[in-house]
Amino acid sequence: MKKIAIVGAGWLGLPLAKLLKEAGHKVIASKTTLEGCEQLKQEGIEAFLFRLSENEQECANQLIQHLKNHDIDVLIGAFPPGFRKGGGLHYLNHWQAMVKAATDAGVKKIVKVSSTTVYPEQPTKMNEACASLSLALENNAFSEKAVIMLKAEQAIIDSGLDYVVVRCSGLVGADRHPSRFAARLKSVSSSAPANMLHQDDAVGVVAFAVTNLQNTVVNATSPSTVSKAEYYQRAIESVSSDSVLSLPPVVDQPGKMIVTDKLISLGYQYLYPSTLDAL
Repeated sequence: MKKIAIVGAGWLGLPLAKLLKEAGHKVIASKTTLEGCEQLKQEGIEAFLFRLSENEQECANQLIQHLKNHDIDVLIGAFPPGFRKGGGLHYLNHWQAMVKAATDAGVKKIVKVSSTTVYPEQPTKMNEACASLSLALENNAFSEKAVIMLKAEQAIIDSGLDYVVVRCSGLVGADRHPSRFAARLKSVSSSAPANMLHQDDAVGVVAFAVTNLQNTVVNATSPSTVSKAEYYQRAIESVSSDSVLSLPPVVDQPGKMIVTDKLISLGYQYLYPSTLDAL
């Protein structure tokens, strides 16, 4: 049994907390409000009140106390970078605070839920070695968001703690059906792969990382997929038999393919081996 703390008990963190608890681990998870903590308790998960702030030292000090009070072995960060809300600038500070708190509190392992945003938009296969902070600082093909994410990853890698970075591709599942995304897309490509990951596998991979992986970075994405055009067309057809939903204009623009051979070789078995299985 491990004693695990999850920062961010949201769309991914809550089902992760439940899965880890069912596996026999002691789990606590954070919410940013008292109401959120109460809701978490009603779900059967021990909650702690914690908000990631812009002040790195203050943030670390608050988290240290929670980690020490519960004698935590493993710290998991399952919170998004907040790029859409303009909060990406603080993401690195948040992870630096997480690393400091984990180190000072005697945590043995830290797991980061990351994203395949770290890879450049190039029409080729992307394995874990295709993105690192050193590569990104030398190559302007990497976006500003990728650099921020990679700096956060590097903070963990350099921490001296046992670490796992899980780079998730596009997340789908409960309340996130891909048919909803189609209407917001300007176009879809018939030659770019749909790199997607179901919520159940995202949770499964992180839980697998807690007990089975050490000091590594892995891609998490359904290993078999189709083009974005076919994927979103099938997604629309899976929920609508009429013409309420329609596919955006189809273009012939190649795109990157995220590969997950490393994770499979390490023993993870996907619940949804194909992106179409999850529709």
